[in-house]
Amino acid sequence: MTSLASKLTVIVSAAFEEAGLPADLGLVRVSDRPDLAQFQCNGAMAAAKVAKKNPRAVAEEVAGRLKARGEFAKVEIAGPGFINIDLTPEAIAGHLSAMATDARLSVPEMAQGETVVLDYGGPNIAKPMHVGHLRAGIIGDTLRRIMAFAGYKTLGDVHMGDWGTHLGILFNDYIRSGEQDKVLKVDLDDPASVSALFEDMSERYPRASAASKEDEALRAQAQEATLKMQNREAPYYEMWQKVKAVSIVGMERNYGMLNVHFDLWKGEADVHDLIPPMVDDLKARGYAVESEGAIVVPVKRNEDKKEVPPLLLVKRDGAFIYGSTDLATVVERMQLYGPSKIIYVVDQRQGLHFEQVFRAARMGGIAPDAVELTFAGFGTMNGPDGKPFKTRAGGVLKLEDLIAMGVAKATERLNDANLAKDMPETERASIAHKVAVAAIKFADLQNQRQADYVFDIDRMVSFEGKTGPYLLYQAVRIKSLLRKAESSGSETRGFGNTEIQKFGDSDIPLALLLCELPDVFEGALNNYTPHLLCEYAYRLAQTFSSFYNSCHILSEEDEVLRGSRLTLCTLTLAQLELVLSLLGIEVPDRM
Repeated sequence: MTSLASKLTVIVSAAFEEAGLPADLGLVRVSDRPDLAQFQCNGAMAAAKVAKKNPRAVAEEVAGRLKARGEFAKVEIAGPGFINIDLTPEAIAGHLSAMATDARLSVPEMAQGETVVLDYGGPNIAKPMHVGHLRAGIIGDTLRRIMAFAGYKTLGDVHMGDWGTHLGILFNDYIRSGEQDKVLKVDLDDPASVSALFEDMSERYPRASAASKEDEALRAQAQEATLKMQNREAPYYEMWQKVKAVSIVGMERNYGMLNVHFDLWKGEADVHDLIPPMVDDLKARGYAVESEGAIVVPVKRNEDKKEVPPLLLVKRDGAFIYGSTDLATVVERMQLYGPSKIIYVVDQRQGLHFEQVFRAARMGGIAPDAVELTFAGFGTMNGPDGKPFKTRAGGVLKLEDLIAMGVAKATERLNDANLAKDMPETERASIAHKVAVAAIKFADLQNQRQADYVFDIDRMVSFEGKTGPYLLYQAVRIKSLLRKAESSGSETRGFGNTEIQKFGDSDIPLALLLCELPDVFEGALNNYTPHLLCEYAYRLAQTFSSFYNSCHILSEEDEVLRGSRLTLCTLTLAQLELVLSLLGIEVPDRM
């Protein structure tokens, strides 16, 4: 199965080839002027240069071959040689009928089980998660879902910051104050004990960090504590184990509330032992060299138009840093998983760093050229002032507080819209949470990935306009319609039960849009651009709303037309639910 435009491309390409012209010029796409045609092919202009003919003459020759086919209601030439195409209602109905029997809604599997590692999330242990962690988790999880649906074996890795100096600062403060038992004696099976340690760390770290910046002796002690932790010395390593376990509990809670999933809960510590042999190997083969007492990998190329500094692996004092950790992580991923792709979903300001890492991985043979290394960078979530989002007090908002804010606003909106009013409190709370998550996720994902966007919770939770709650409302409305059809005995004409047999003029825009899903999905997959799916879902919801308002559905007296329209409703719901599930958004059964 594939899109309708792709099917037409095969037909029109064959017509070009029969006319002695390059087949690849027969590309058909959805018309950008739906008032003139449903589809268009612009290949005649390029073909005219090959054939050394007038473009319109070429277009007419191709069009003549197409007019003989029964699926075309119209084949016309416009302007200098554009080929405009309309299909018969029967051809559109046949395509949608096939889609209605396909569990994948005509979206083909584009991979054969190759493994893909996606690196997203990246929170530090011992610190509260905040709004700065939102985009990596949401975008990364969505890309994981898209790639899994395409047929890849996906591994989402949270890649925690769990081995750095911030832990040395924290542990040194506990030991200096004689309070290390607050960490060592935490009961991981007691939620109150876990929460108490997390609250203590949240308060302690900012204070200890500020003190170490002002006191050189404290800074030296923190660096020594970091080294002892990394050398697995007591009690530092035991404290690290407890802090990591407590931090993961918090991460799982936050990510769980956002419906963000990880397969791997790894961090920098997992590759610590891989770094020395990796550095030795790169040095032995001449890729890593000494520079002013440090060890670096020069990655600059002659064709570079901007400065690309060497990748720093080992500092003068012998310490490892992000460059060494990230390169060793590629080593580990290649050894353990043998992926065909490794995708990094990280703040785009880290672009130069990952360019250095990727180049070093290629040069050193750590990642062969056949393995795709992609930096899928993203912009920032900003406040109304255009700067990275802060609370009114100027601090960074905790992620759990942002989610709670979304749930509170969603509850207000449900009340304002008179929705979910007669439901049990538990179901109403569940709906409010789903509305909040839809609002937060869709507001983020609808933007081009690299773009910054302004966080506006009031606009996000609206049931009108281009928002997640609006999409949920439309999907729930279709569910309600289909339940009424079922209870009234109308044939819902669901998957596998029937085919679309009849269209009215008002049905065609929705029917044609439903045919576009495979192409939209392919674009989102190939370019790591979830916003294409968001745009499609919004267009689908809008087009369905127009269809709903202009057509008789349950009240349609023509039984065949009523059945066909109910099948359109069923397909619309299936597509909305599929796209929203790829975005990590759950649809309630009712509101």
